[in-house]
Amino acid sequence: MQKKLIALAVAGLASTAAFAQTNVTIYGLVDYGYSYRFDGRDVNSVVPGRPGGPTPGSASKLDSGIDAGNRLGFKGTEDLGNGLKAVFLLEQGFNVDDGYSGQGGRLYGRQAYVGLSGGFGTAVGGRLYTPYYTFMLQMDPFANGTVGAYSNAWRVGASPVNANGTISSTAAAVNGLMDPQRVDNALAYISPSFGGFQVTAAFSNNADGGDSTSNNAQNNSVYAILGTYTAGGLTVGANYHMIAAGTNVAVVNDIQNFTAGVAYQFGNGLKLSGAYTWSETDFNNPNRLTALDNIKLNNFLVGASMPFGKFTPKASYIYSDGDQWGDSQQIALGLDYNLSKRTKMYTAYSFLDNDDSRFAGVGDGSNVGSYAAGNGYAAGVWQQGFNIGVQHKF
Repeated sequence: MQKKLIALAVAGLASTAAFAQTNVTIYGLVDYGYSYRFDGRDVNSVVPGRPGGPTPGSASKLDSGIDAGNRLGFKGTEDLGNGLKAVFLLEQGFNVDDGYSGQGGRLYGRQAYVGLSGGFGTAVGGRLYTPYYTFMLQMDPFANGTVGAYSNAWRVGASPVNANGTISSTAAAVNGLMDPQRVDNALAYISPSFGGFQVTAAFSNNADGGDSTSNNAQNNSVYAILGTYTAGGLTVGANYHMIAAGTNVAVVNDIQNFTAGVAYQFGNGLKLSGAYTWSETDFNNPNRLTALDNIKLNNFLVGASMPFGKFTPKASYIYSDGDQWGDSQQIALGLDYNLSKRTKMYTAYSFLDNDDSRFAGVGDGSNVGSYAAGNGYAAGVWQQGFNIGVQHKF
C-alpha cells in the first residue's frame, strides 16, 4: 500500500460507520514473511585485531511489515458546509510476529493528524509523512519495502570512527534525518491542482519528539516544499527540505536535501522511473570529526515495473556517491503475485556492495539496513537479501 500524505490520504473516503455528519473509514494492512541475509567480506573489510576474520555470515528470520508496514487506521471527514470539510487520520503500526506496537511503541506512530479541506486546498497538523518521502514512494518500484528498498543504499550506515571525539554514534543518528520519512509537530498545506501542478509545503517545530517551550531554536526544525506535475501517465516533481538538527544530534548544524524525479506509466502498465537526490549534513564542530568532513551524498535511482496478468515483476538500480564516506550500489529484483485485489504474495532479492569507506546494508520494510561499528567489520562489506511473504489489505 503506497503511503500517502494528507490530500492523497483523505481523498475518496468511503464510509463504514456514520456518526452525525462524520464519515469514518476503518482500514488496515497485515504483512508477514521470511527474510534472509548473507554478507561477505574480504581481508581488507575486517577491523585489525578483532576476531572473526573474513568469514561470511548469514541471518534469517520470520518477520512482519516486510513489503509494507502493518497498520490499523481510522480516517474521516465531516462536511461543514460551503465546501469546507474537517479531516482527520489516526494510523498505528504493529508487529504481527510478536504483537508489539511499531514506531517505538507509539499509539499512532505511523500518522496522526487533523485539519481542514476545501477549495483553498488542505491544511493539517500532527505527525505526518514528509513531502520528500511520499514523492520517493512514487519513484521507487519497491515503495521502500522488502530488501529492494531505496533507503538501503541512500544512507551512510554507521561509521568506523570511534566515539572519543568522533562521530560513530552521530552518523547512525543522522541516517533518519538524511532520509526523513515522518516528522512530529508538523503543519502541512497541499494546494489544489492547477492544470496538474500541485504544491505541498510543510513545517515542523521538532521532527522527533515533543517540542520545546523554552528554546525552540535548538529543536530539529524542518522546512520543506514539494512541487509536482501530473498529466496522464506522467509524474514529475522536485522537493527541497532543510532540517536544523539542534540538540538531538548536537554536532550537526543542519541537513539539506534536494530531490528530483520523473515517472511514466504506459498504457500497457509498464512504469519507468528515475530519481536523483543531493543531501548534505553540515557539522557545526568539524574538529571533532577525525579525518572526516561533512556528509555529502549524491544518490541515483532507476526503476521499472510491469504487470502481466496476476504477476508484477519489478527491478531497480541504486547508486550513492558519498565522497570520502564511500560509495554504495544496489541491484534489486522483485515479483508480486496478486491472489485478489486485496491479497498478494511477494518475493524480492537484492545485492548491495560498498566500497572501502561505506557501511550501508540491506534492510527491508521493517528494518533499515546498516552495519554498526565494532561488529568485526571495517567497511567495504557486500550483502545479499531475500524476502518472501504474504500481504492482505482491508
